Amino acid sequence: MINFTDHKIEAIFLDVGNTLRILHPDEAHQSQARKKIAEMVGTKESPEEFCKVLDGRYKAYRKWAFENLIEASETELWTRWLTPEFPSEKIALMALELTYQYRQSMGRRVIAEDGKQVIVELFKRGYILGIISNLITSREIPDWLEEEGLSKYFKSVALSSVLGIRKPNPAIYHYATRQAGVKPECSVYVGDNLNRDVIGTREAGFGMVIILLDETDADKEVDEQTKPDLVIHKLNDLLDIFPPRK
Repeated sequence: MINFTDHKIEAIFLDVGNTLRILHPDEAHQSQARKKIAEMVGTKESPEEFCKVLDGRYKAYRKWAFENLIEASETELWTRWLTPEFPSEKIALMALELTYQYRQSMGRRVIAEDGKQVIVELFKRGYILGIISNLITSREIPDWLEEEGLSKYFKSVALSSVLGIRKPNPAIYHYATRQAGVKPECSVYVGDNLNRDVIGTREAGFGMVIILLDETDADKEVDEQTKPDLVIHKLNDLLDIFPPRK
């Protein structure tokens, strides 16, 4: 596989969903989360029916967020979008936990195959590492990094839920590079979305963009605007691309 040493890449920023972590269905896990949400809110509906309502409202929220490249805070997400009929003072106090549980109601997220080994090896090879991700939760990723023992490897963590801006807005990429102390042109972004990730990375002036696609998606049509520098199919392909820095 080609390596890109000529690009003088100093920093590698990664997406989370479908890149560093993979979502797996787990009905027992999801059911427990739905019950927790219903209990916290105090609804008289069944957890399943109530969460169907939340799912519909969440779709409307995502449409708004996509169109405006804005991420609402967890408090606003619940008081304005997901549970506007419940007392906002009560809901606001539970917004962080409600968001966490709502994410769990979608499935169980596990680290990608060889994910930890790839992160550790890239760090050993001298690359600055960071995360840039669109997420509705501010708690989940910092908690996960701590649990996996990965926090020490990431110099920058830029989450839309914290910053209020979403990819492909170049501002979230620029925040991440400033936090990491590197120039955009010396940075690479690894994501999974041909539209959002490629366009945002290009507009931010990154030196390189890599897209991780399942082999079944290898034939997806791309145009010049959404064409990455490289497509990979496994996270550990990054180790063939980025040799130790000199």
